[in-house]
Amino acid sequence: MSIVETQEHRDLRAAVAALGRRHGRAFDRETLWSEAGKLGYLGVNLPEEYGGGGGGLAELSIVLEELGAAGCPLLLMVVSPAICGTVIARFGTEEQKRAWLPGLADGSRTMAFGITEPDAGSNSHRITTTARKAADEDGGGWILNGRKVFVSGVDITDATLIVGRTEDARTGSLKPCLFIVPRDAQGFHRSQIDMELQAVEKQFELVLDDVRLPADALVGDEDAGLLQLFAGLNPERVMTAAFALGMGRYALDKAVDYAKTRQVWQQPIGAHQAIAHPLAQAHIEIELARLMMRKAAHLYDAGDDTGAGEAANIAKYAAGEACVHAVDQAVHTLGGNGLTREYGLASLIAASRVARIAPVSREMILNYVSHQSLGLPKSY
Repeated sequence: MSIVETQEHRDLRAAVAALGRRHGRAFDRETLWSEAGKLGYLGVNLPEEYGGGGGGLAELSIVLEELGAAGCPLLLMVVSPAICGTVIARFGTEEQKRAWLPGLADGSRTMAFGITEPDAGSNSHRITTTARKAADEDGGGWILNGRKVFVSGVDITDATLIVGRTEDARTGSLKPCLFIVPRDAQGFHRSQIDMELQAVEKQFELVLDDVRLPADALVGDEDAGLLQLFAGLNPERVMTAAFALGMGRYALDKAVDYAKTRQVWQQPIGAHQAIAHPLAQAHIEIELARLMMRKAAHLYDAGDDTGAGEAANIAKYAAGEACVHAVDQAVHTLGGNGLTREYGLASLIAASRVARIAPVSREMILNYVSHQSLGLPKSY
Protein backbone atom coordinates (compact mmCIF):
# COMPACT_ATOMS: atom_id res chain seq x y z
CA MET A 1 0.00 0.00 0.00
CA SER A 2 1.34 3.38 -0.98
CA ILE A 3 1.03 6.02 1.73
CA VAL A 4 0.49 8.56 -1.05
CA GLU A 5 -3.00 8.67 -2.51
CA THR A 6 -3.48 8.06 -6.20
CA GLN A 7 -4.54 10.89 -8.47
CA GLU A 8 -7.93 9.19 -8.81
CA HIS A 9 -8.39 9.27 -5.04
CA ARG A 10 -7.30 12.91 -4.86
CA ASP A 11 -9.78 13.80 -7.60
CA LEU A 12 -12.56 11.95 -5.76
CA ARG A 13 -11.67 13.70 -2.53
CA ALA A 14 -11.74 17.12 -4.20
CA ALA A 15 -15.06 16.47 -5.95
CA VAL A 16 -16.79 15.24 -2.79
CA ALA A 17 -15.35 18.14 -0.78
CA ALA A 18 -16.86 20.55 -3.31
CA LEU A 19 -20.23 18.82 -2.96
CA GLY A 20 -19.98 19.06 0.82
CA ARG A 21 -19.17 22.76 0.73
CA ARG A 22 -22.25 23.43 -1.40
CA HIS A 23 -24.47 21.85 1.25
CA GLY A 24 -22.59 22.75 4.44
CA ARG A 25 -23.65 22.27 8.04
CA ALA A 26 -27.27 23.26 7.40
CA PHE A 27 -27.66 20.46 4.86
CA ASP A 28 -30.89 18.66 4.08
CA ARG A 29 -30.21 14.94 4.39
CA GLU A 30 -32.59 13.79 1.65
CA THR A 31 -31.33 16.35 -0.85
CA LEU A 32 -27.67 15.60 -0.19
CA TRP A 33 -28.27 11.83 -0.20
CA SER A 34 -30.05 12.04 -3.54
CA GLU A 35 -27.35 14.19 -5.14
CA ALA A 36 -24.52 12.03 -3.79
CA GLY A 37 -26.30 8.96 -5.17
CA LYS A 38 -26.81 10.45 -8.62
CA LEU A 39 -23.13 11.42 -8.74
CA GLY A 40 -22.14 7.83 -7.96
CA TYR A 41 -20.61 8.52 -4.56
CA LEU A 42 -22.90 6.34 -2.44
CA GLY A 43 -22.18 3.21 -4.45
CA VAL A 44 -18.55 3.81 -5.26
CA ASN A 45 -17.65 0.57 -3.41
CA LEU A 46 -20.22 -1.66 -5.11
CA PRO A 47 -19.67 -3.79 -8.24
CA GLU A 48 -20.00 -2.06 -11.58
CA GLU A 49 -22.28 -4.77 -12.98
CA TYR A 50 -24.88 -3.77 -10.40
CA GLY A 51 -24.62 -0.01 -10.88
CA GLY A 52 -21.75 0.69 -8.49
CA GLY A 53 -18.41 2.34 -9.05
CA GLY A 54 -16.34 -0.83 -8.85
CA GLY A 55 -14.14 0.54 -6.07
CA GLY A 56 -13.96 -0.45 -2.44
CA LEU A 57 -13.80 0.82 1.11
CA ALA A 58 -10.84 3.01 0.22
CA GLU A 59 -13.09 5.08 -2.02
CA LEU A 60 -16.22 4.96 0.13
CA SER A 61 -14.32 6.10 3.23
CA ILE A 62 -13.02 9.10 1.28
CA VAL A 63 -16.60 10.10 0.45
CA LEU A 64 -17.81 9.96 4.06
CA GLU A 65 -14.69 11.65 5.45
CA GLU A 66 -14.91 14.58 3.05
CA LEU A 67 -18.63 15.11 3.62
CA GLY A 68 -17.93 15.09 7.36
CA ALA A 69 -15.09 17.56 6.97
CA ALA A 70 -17.56 19.87 5.22
CA GLY A 71 -19.98 19.56 8.15
CA CYS A 72 -22.55 17.34 6.41
CA PRO A 73 -21.75 13.68 7.18
CA LEU A 74 -24.20 11.04 6.00
CA LEU A 75 -24.23 8.55 8.86
CA LEU A 76 -26.37 6.09 6.91
CA MET A 77 -23.38 5.54 4.60
CA VAL A 78 -21.82 3.49 7.40
CA VAL A 79 -24.77 1.11 7.20
CA SER A 80 -26.47 1.06 3.80
CA PRO A 81 -23.65 0.84 1.22
CA ALA A 82 -20.81 -0.15 3.56
CA ILE A 83 -22.29 -2.94 5.71
CA CYS A 84 -25.40 -4.07 3.85
CA GLY A 85 -24.12 -3.41 0.35
CA THR A 86 -20.84 -5.19 1.05
CA VAL A 87 -22.51 -8.24 2.61
CA ILE A 88 -25.01 -8.62 -0.22
CA ALA A 89 -22.32 -8.07 -2.88
CA ARG A 90 -20.08 -10.72 -1.32
CA PHE A 91 -22.59 -13.31 -0.18
CA GLY A 92 -26.03 -12.56 -1.60
CA THR A 93 -27.78 -14.57 -4.26
CA GLU A 94 -27.93 -13.25 -7.79
CA GLU A 95 -31.57 -12.28 -7.19
CA GLN A 96 -30.66 -10.38 -4.01
CA LYS A 97 -27.85 -8.55 -5.78
CA ARG A 98 -30.09 -7.48 -8.63
CA ALA A 99 -32.90 -6.51 -6.27
CA TRP A 100 -30.80 -4.40 -3.90
CA LEU A 101 -27.40 -3.32 -5.17
CA PRO A 102 -28.46 -0.91 -7.95
CA GLY A 103 -30.74 0.92 -5.52
CA LEU A 104 -28.14 0.99 -2.75
CA ALA A 105 -25.64 2.33 -5.29
CA ASP A 106 -27.74 5.24 -6.55
CA GLY A 107 -29.36 5.97 -3.18
CA SER A 108 -32.90 5.18 -4.29
CA ARG A 109 -33.04 2.25 -1.84
CA THR A 110 -31.55 2.08 1.64
CA MET A 111 -31.05 -0.53 4.30
CA ALA A 112 -30.48 -0.39 8.06
CA PHE A 113 -28.51 -2.90 10.13
CA GLY A 114 -29.72 -4.51 13.34
CA ILE A 115 -27.28 -6.42 15.54
CA THR A 116 -27.18 -4.80 19.01
CA GLU A 117 -29.52 -6.23 21.66
CA PRO A 118 -30.48 -5.01 25.14
CA ASP A 119 -28.76 -7.87 26.97
CA ALA A 120 -25.99 -8.79 24.54
CA GLY A 121 -24.00 -5.55 24.42
CA SER A 122 -20.72 -6.11 22.57
CA ASN A 123 -21.02 -9.90 22.88
CA SER A 124 -22.43 -11.02 19.54
CA HIS A 125 -22.39 -14.61 20.78
CA ARG A 126 -25.22 -13.75 23.20
CA ILE A 127 -27.61 -12.59 20.52
CA THR A 128 -31.04 -13.98 21.33
CA THR A 129 -32.96 -13.01 18.21
CA THR A 130 -33.84 -16.39 16.72
CA ALA A 131 -34.88 -17.57 13.28
CA ARG A 132 -36.58 -20.91 12.76
CA LYS A 133 -37.72 -22.55 9.60
CA ALA A 134 -41.46 -22.56 9.11
CA ALA A 135 -43.14 -25.85 8.27
CA ASP A 136 -43.91 -26.46 4.63
CA GLU A 137 -47.61 -26.67 5.40
CA ASP A 138 -47.34 -23.15 6.87
CA GLY A 139 -45.81 -21.79 3.71
CA GLY A 140 -42.14 -22.42 4.50
CA GLY A 141 -39.60 -19.64 4.88
CA TRP A 142 -38.46 -18.25 8.21
CA ILE A 143 -40.00 -16.95 11.44
CA LEU A 144 -38.00 -14.37 13.42
CA ASN A 145 -38.45 -13.36 17.06
CA GLY A 146 -36.34 -11.03 19.18
CA ARG A 147 -35.35 -7.45 20.01
CA LYS A 148 -32.78 -5.00 18.74
CA VAL A 149 -31.73 -1.57 20.07
CA PHE A 150 -29.85 1.45 18.74
CA VAL A 151 -30.70 0.73 15.13
CA SER A 152 -30.15 3.85 13.02
CA GLY A 153 -32.59 5.14 10.44
CA VAL A 154 -35.17 2.35 10.44
CA ASP A 155 -37.89 4.88 9.66
CA ILE A 156 -36.20 6.08 6.48
CA THR A 157 -34.85 2.79 5.11
CA ASP A 158 -36.62 0.23 2.95
CA ALA A 159 -35.46 -2.78 4.96
CA THR A 160 -33.21 -3.81 7.83
CA LEU A 161 -30.48 -6.44 7.67
CA ILE A 162 -31.15 -8.34 10.89
CA VAL A 163 -28.61 -10.57 12.63
CA GLY A 164 -30.40 -13.58 14.06
CA ARG A 165 -29.42 -17.07 15.11
CA THR A 166 -30.57 -20.37 13.69
CA GLU A 167 -30.22 -23.87 15.08
CA ASP A 168 -27.61 -26.11 13.50
CA ALA A 169 -29.40 -29.32 12.57
CA ARG A 170 -26.23 -31.36 13.20
CA THR A 171 -25.07 -29.95 16.53
CA GLY A 172 -28.11 -28.18 17.91
CA SER A 173 -26.02 -25.08 18.64
CA LEU A 174 -27.08 -21.64 17.49
CA LYS A 175 -25.22 -19.93 14.65
CA PRO A 176 -25.57 -16.35 13.34
CA CYS A 177 -27.40 -15.67 10.09
CA LEU A 178 -28.44 -12.52 8.26
CA PHE A 179 -31.97 -11.75 7.07
CA ILE A 180 -33.44 -8.93 5.00
CA VAL A 181 -36.57 -7.70 6.81
CA PRO A 182 -38.79 -5.22 4.89
CA ARG A 183 -39.82 -2.13 6.85
CA ASP A 184 -43.51 -2.97 6.58
CA ALA A 185 -43.20 -6.67 7.46
CA GLN A 186 -46.01 -7.88 9.72
CA GLY A 187 -44.83 -8.22 13.32
CA PHE A 188 -41.84 -5.91 12.74
CA HIS A 189 -42.35 -3.08 15.24
CA ARG A 190 -40.19 -0.04 15.93
CA SER A 191 -40.15 2.63 18.64
CA GLN A 192 -37.91 5.66 18.64
CA ILE A 193 -35.37 5.93 21.45
CA ASP A 194 -35.40 9.35 23.12
CA MET A 195 -31.82 10.52 22.58
CA GLU A 196 -30.29 13.76 23.84
CA LEU A 197 -27.83 13.45 20.98
CA GLN A 198 -29.18 15.47 18.05
CA ALA A 199 -28.73 13.67 14.75
CA VAL A 200 -30.58 13.47 11.46
CA GLU A 201 -30.76 9.68 11.68
CA LYS A 202 -32.90 8.62 14.65
CA GLN A 203 -32.28 5.60 16.87
CA PHE A 204 -34.84 2.84 17.29
CA GLU A 205 -35.67 -0.21 19.34
CA LEU A 206 -37.05 -3.06 17.24
CA VAL A 207 -39.33 -5.90 18.25
CA LEU A 208 -39.69 -8.89 15.95
CA ASP A 209 -42.85 -10.78 16.88
CA ASP A 210 -43.26 -13.87 14.69
CA VAL A 211 -42.02 -11.99 11.64
CA ARG A 212 -42.57 -14.30 8.68
CA LEU A 213 -40.08 -14.08 5.84
CA PRO A 214 -39.72 -15.98 2.58
CA ALA A 215 -36.85 -18.42 2.18
CA ASP A 216 -34.93 -15.96 0.01
CA ALA A 217 -34.77 -13.41 2.87
CA LEU A 218 -31.71 -15.30 4.14
CA VAL A 219 -28.52 -13.69 2.85
CA GLY A 220 -25.90 -16.13 1.65
CA ASP A 221 -25.11 -19.52 3.10
CA GLU A 222 -26.88 -20.60 6.27
CA ASP A 223 -23.65 -22.26 7.44
CA ALA A 224 -21.38 -19.26 6.81
CA GLY A 225 -23.15 -16.75 9.02
CA LEU A 226 -20.19 -15.82 11.20
CA LEU A 227 -17.97 -15.18 8.18
CA GLN A 228 -20.68 -13.05 6.61
CA LEU A 229 -21.27 -11.16 9.84
CA PHE A 230 -17.65 -10.13 10.25
CA ALA A 231 -17.46 -9.28 6.56
CA GLY A 232 -19.88 -6.48 7.44
CA LEU A 233 -18.35 -5.45 10.77
CA ASN A 234 -14.91 -4.58 9.40
CA PRO A 235 -16.39 -2.08 6.90
CA GLU A 236 -18.46 -0.67 9.77
CA ARG A 237 -15.30 0.06 11.76
CA VAL A 238 -13.51 1.61 8.78
CA MET A 239 -16.48 3.84 7.98
CA THR A 240 -16.91 4.82 11.62
CA ALA A 241 -13.29 5.94 11.52
CA ALA A 242 -14.05 8.00 8.40
CA PHE A 243 -17.07 9.53 10.12
CA ALA A 244 -14.95 10.47 13.15
CA LEU A 245 -12.08 11.85 11.09
CA GLY A 246 -14.40 14.04 9.05
CA MET A 247 -15.92 15.46 12.22
CA GLY A 248 -12.50 16.02 13.77
CA ARG A 249 -11.25 17.81 10.66
CA TYR A 250 -14.35 20.02 10.58
CA ALA A 251 -13.82 21.06 14.20
CA LEU A 252 -10.10 21.60 13.74
CA ASP A 253 -10.61 23.75 10.64
CA LYS A 254 -13.02 25.97 12.57
CA ALA A 255 -10.54 26.33 15.42
CA VAL A 256 -7.57 27.06 13.15
CA ASP A 257 -9.51 29.71 11.24
CA TYR A 258 -10.57 31.31 14.53
CA ALA A 259 -7.01 31.19 15.90
CA LYS A 260 -5.76 32.98 12.78
CA THR A 261 -8.30 35.78 12.91
CA ARG A 262 -9.14 36.33 16.61
CA GLN A 263 -6.77 38.99 17.95
CA VAL A 264 -5.80 39.73 21.54
CA TRP A 265 -2.90 42.04 22.44
CA GLN A 266 -2.38 43.05 18.79
CA GLN A 267 -1.75 39.53 17.44
CA PRO A 268 -3.80 36.46 16.54
CA ILE A 269 -4.27 34.04 19.41
CA GLY A 270 -2.80 31.31 17.19
CA ALA A 271 0.59 32.95 17.61
CA HIS A 272 0.64 31.74 21.22
CA GLN A 273 2.02 28.26 21.73
CA ALA A 274 -0.61 27.46 24.33
CA ILE A 275 -3.15 27.71 21.50
CA ALA A 276 -1.01 26.55 18.57
CA HIS A 277 0.56 23.41 20.05
CA PRO A 278 -2.67 21.66 21.11
CA LEU A 279 -4.11 22.30 17.66
CA ALA A 280 -0.96 20.94 16.07
CA GLN A 281 -1.21 17.85 18.26
CA ALA A 282 -4.83 17.33 17.22
CA HIS A 283 -3.78 17.56 13.57
CA ILE A 284 -1.04 14.97 14.11
CA GLU A 285 -3.48 12.56 15.76
CA ILE A 286 -5.97 12.94 12.91
CA GLU A 287 -3.30 12.31 10.28
CA LEU A 288 -2.02 9.20 12.07
CA ALA A 289 -5.54 7.81 12.34
CA ARG A 290 -6.15 8.52 8.64
CA LEU A 291 -3.12 6.42 7.71
CA MET A 292 -4.42 3.45 9.71
CA MET A 293 -7.88 3.86 8.22
CA ARG A 294 -6.41 3.77 4.72
CA LYS A 295 -4.40 0.68 5.63
CA ALA A 296 -7.52 -1.05 6.93
CA ALA A 297 -9.50 -0.17 3.80
CA HIS A 298 -6.66 -1.36 1.57
CA LEU A 299 -6.37 -4.70 3.36
CA TYR A 300 -10.12 -5.25 3.23
CA ASP A 301 -10.32 -4.37 -0.46
CA ALA A 302 -7.42 -6.77 -1.09
CA GLY A 303 -9.37 -9.61 0.53
CA ASP A 304 -7.26 -9.88 3.68
CA ASP A 305 -10.08 -10.19 6.22
CA THR A 306 -7.74 -11.15 9.08
CA GLY A 307 -5.34 -8.26 8.54
CA ALA A 308 -8.24 -5.90 7.96
CA GLY A 309 -9.79 -6.95 11.27
CA GLU A 310 -6.84 -5.74 13.30
CA ALA A 311 -6.30 -2.59 11.24
CA ALA A 312 -10.01 -1.66 11.20
CA ASN A 313 -10.25 -1.93 14.97
CA ILE A 314 -7.10 0.13 15.48
CA ALA A 315 -8.29 2.72 12.96
CA LYS A 316 -11.65 3.04 14.66
CA TYR A 317 -9.99 3.41 18.08
CA ALA A 318 -7.45 5.99 16.87
CA ALA A 319 -10.01 8.01 14.91
CA GLY A 320 -12.45 8.07 17.82
CA GLU A 321 -9.79 9.37 20.20
CA ALA A 322 -8.51 11.90 17.65
CA CYS A 323 -12.04 13.17 17.00
CA VAL A 324 -12.88 13.70 20.67
CA HIS A 325 -9.57 15.50 21.25
CA ALA A 326 -9.97 17.71 18.18
CA VAL A 327 -13.52 18.74 19.08
CA ASP A 328 -12.60 19.42 22.69
CA GLN A 329 -9.60 21.53 21.68
CA ALA A 330 -11.63 23.40 19.06
CA VAL A 331 -14.30 24.37 21.61
CA HIS A 332 -11.59 25.35 24.09
CA THR A 333 -9.85 27.49 21.46
CA LEU A 334 -13.01 29.45 20.76
CA GLY A 335 -13.86 29.85 24.44
CA GLY A 336 -17.42 31.04 24.90
CA ASN A 337 -17.88 31.25 21.14
CA GLY A 338 -17.31 27.50 20.98
CA LEU A 339 -20.68 27.02 22.66
CA THR A 340 -22.67 29.27 20.34
CA ARG A 341 -24.79 28.13 17.40
CA GLU A 342 -22.89 30.49 15.12
CA TYR A 343 -19.79 28.32 15.08
CA GLY A 344 -21.51 24.92 15.13
CA LEU A 345 -19.13 23.19 17.53
CA ALA A 346 -21.13 22.70 20.72
CA SER A 347 -23.31 19.95 19.25
CA LEU A 348 -20.16 18.04 18.32
CA ILE A 349 -19.19 17.62 21.97
CA ALA A 350 -21.74 14.83 22.32
CA ALA A 351 -21.59 13.63 18.71
CA SER A 352 -17.82 13.13 18.84
CA ARG A 353 -18.21 10.50 21.55
CA VAL A 354 -20.22 8.27 19.23
CA ALA A 355 -17.06 6.91 17.60
CA ARG A 356 -15.69 6.04 21.03
CA ILE A 357 -18.62 3.85 22.01
CA ALA A 358 -20.16 2.65 18.73
CA PRO A 359 -20.24 0.23 17.08
CA VAL A 360 -17.92 -1.20 19.72
CA SER A 361 -16.35 0.45 22.77
CA ARG A 362 -12.68 1.35 22.90
CA GLU A 363 -12.27 -1.09 25.80
CA MET A 364 -13.45 -3.98 23.61
CA ILE A 365 -11.00 -2.90 20.92
CA LEU A 366 -8.22 -2.97 23.50
CA ASN A 367 -9.39 -6.48 24.38
CA TYR A 368 -9.23 -7.46 20.72
CA VAL A 369 -5.74 -6.07 20.23
CA SER A 370 -4.40 -7.58 23.45
CA HIS A 371 -5.77 -11.03 22.54
CA GLN A 372 -5.42 -11.14 18.78
CA SER A 373 -2.36 -8.97 18.20
CA LEU A 374 -0.33 -9.50 21.36
CA GLY A 375 -1.42 -13.01 22.23
CA LEU A 376 -2.29 -12.17 25.82
CA PRO A 377 -4.78 -14.42 27.67
CA LYS A 378 -8.44 -13.47 27.79
CA SER A 379 -9.99 -12.06 30.94
CA TYR A 380 -13.47 -13.29 30.02
